[in-house]
Amino acid sequence: MSSLLSGCIFAKNYTVQTKKIIVLAVLFLLPISVYLFFASGKNNFVKLPTLSYGVAELDEFKTIEGDEVKLDNRITVLTFFGNDLEAKKANAFNLAHKIYKKNYQFQEFQFISLITEDQASRANDLKLQLRDIENPKNWNFAVGTSEEIKRVFNTLQTPYQLDANHSSNFVFIIDKERNLRGRNDDEEVGMLYGFNASDYAEINNKMSDDIKIVLAEYRLALKKYKADREI
Repeated sequence: MSSLLSGCIFAKNYTVQTKKIIVLAVLFLLPISVYLFFASGKNNFVKLPTLSYGVAELDEFKTIEGDEVKLDNRITVLTFFGNDLEAKKANAFNLAHKIYKKNYQFQEFQFISLITEDQASRANDLKLQLRDIENPKNWNFAVGTSEEIKRVFNTLQTPYQLDANHSSNFVFIIDKERNLRGRNDDEEVGMLYGFNASDYAEINNKMSDDIKIVLAEYRLALKKYKADREI
């Protein structure tokens, strides 16, 4: 009887010791595993892939107010509305609600929509309508020739084409170095160079996430720069 009791006590103590070892192992290994997971996926979590380099500067364009407009040193959402702005109003409202409204106060963030000169009055009207959504102070409608619009579009180096009105439903994320950002492993299309602004779900789900990644990347870079200067 005593040996049976001793055996039960030993088994109980062994079980308790085993549980302690398992708990300690989990507490030790879990942080390491989490660190290795995020470290191995650093590029995916921190940076949005660069898909093409050297998008043309907008030297030949002026805003509808007559001011210069630049891509350099700005994070830009670039759209091509060409000579049919009326047909792209729904796209503009989608972007205003889901992208511009959430991010326009970021210091170096801008929207640029390329249009032909005959669309300037319509652009003024659209800008007034956008005020009902948010202050469009960082949304510029840039006027240029159809040839200049096509030239800029071609430097994006995408498989897309402008339509007969020198416009496109696709909208693009351009970084401060004038490089095109997008996805190289999208679950639906693989290489995702631009986002279809006529597709509300794509803007809301994909583009919104990717804009956050790019802005976070530059916020981190700015914090590191400030930290380095303080050392």
